[in-house]
Amino acid sequence: MHLTTSRFSASPTLVAATLLCLSLVPATASAQPDNFEAAPIEYSKSTPDNAIARLQKRLDSGKASLKYEDHFGYLRSLLETLNVSQKSQTLVFSKTSLQRQRISPDAPRSLYFNDDVYIGMCQGGDVLEISVADPKLGTVFYTLDQLEAARPKFVRQTDNCTLCHASSHTQGVPGHTIRSVFTDRQGLPLLAAGSYRIDQTSPLEKRWGGWYVTGTHGSQRHLGNVVYRGTSDPVPTGEPDEGLNLAQLGDRFDASGFLTPHSDIVALMVLEHQTEAHNLITRANFGTRQALHYEAELNRELKEPADKRWDSTTSRIKSVCEPLVRYLLMVEEAPLTAPLVGTSGFAEEFATLGPRDKQGRSLRELDLKTRMFRYPLSYLIYSESFAALPQEAQNYVFRRLHQVLWEEDGNEAIFKHLSSADREAIREILLATYKGLPANWHDQTPSKQ
Repeated sequence: MHLTTSRFSASPTLVAATLLCLSLVPATASAQPDNFEAAPIEYSKSTPDNAIARLQKRLDSGKASLKYEDHFGYLRSLLETLNVSQKSQTLVFSKTSLQRQRISPDAPRSLYFNDDVYIGMCQGGDVLEISVADPKLGTVFYTLDQLEAARPKFVRQTDNCTLCHASSHTQGVPGHTIRSVFTDRQGLPLLAAGSYRIDQTSPLEKRWGGWYVTGTHGSQRHLGNVVYRGTSDPVPTGEPDEGLNLAQLGDRFDASGFLTPHSDIVALMVLEHQTEAHNLITRANFGTRQALHYEAELNRELKEPADKRWDSTTSRIKSVCEPLVRYLLMVEEAPLTAPLVGTSGFAEEFATLGPRDKQGRSLRELDLKTRMFRYPLSYLIYSESFAALPQEAQNYVFRRLHQVLWEEDGNEAIFKHLSSADREAIREILLATYKGLPANWHDQTPSKQ
């Protein structure tokens, strides 16, 4: 495969036309009327405060710089500056984005991520696509021109990205969707065959259509590494098992134009968990703020005390926070029936990031034998986005976590995947590593809430 290294000047119109915005789904879902453009959210009008916005300030002041390379543009330098590991690289070859003309099985799009930032690059692309978890605004989208400049400029994108990235597929808020699709030899999705929206509850057999996957997974099957022919009933163009348990992708495409030759199976698993968790954190944030805003307006109109709490407000907060609690605790996670082993070293690196308790335990420890994490509570509970949840939302989440982890929930069927040992370990890890837990967490007597 010939690797294109030329760059093209991208006018605002061209950027809008080719914008990818970390898009992993065909542009078929219209935005829901969740009204996050109105008060109190005012998504497009509000000034972001996130890793990219802060980096831009440092670039503008001369306190930071990005190094440009002929082929990768600003990619490598941006990853280093934002502490995004190259080992997180995953590769998607389906044309399920607005830069579809640059994506194919011969030229997949590369994605990189850490806990807060997602970065995408197309071979020969005009821009890098960046999305970032903003503590107040949910996912915020940017592009970075791949032309060398004295001071690189991240350009925020709103309307173009939220057409796809603020729909029922993203919990109705600005967020991400990961899709698994049947893809032909050119990279076009065979939409008549259907597709799957992927998160941690998706069986492996439905995952990774249109993606490359490196790593071993035993007898478990998936849809990755394979192209199809047909329409509503597609069949692989090669042997049915040729995409399984691949250690390398050298016979699929020329990997010399990529930072690594991997599309690590463990990185894919973590990516799928994390994107939906971010969506649910944003939904809890927006929904709680909107409920409180409406309540304040209602109290003012009815001349009620400003602190009057309506049952409808409590109900609205519960409706957006309870799904977050269940997702953080890995409810209905798809079980693994054989061990997963990656190829890039992502799993080992991810597990070292901590924090850890005195016994050396961490919510980042991976199991990868029967489930994703050894201790099934998401590490995103430490994230800046979670910390920025309104106090009412945090109160709800921690109250529910306390009930579940102290086995006081009363609805054990939902949390039956958590053994008593799991619950004890998780609460001990949180007590040792999470600053700002409610006071009753440090009381070993049963909760009275």
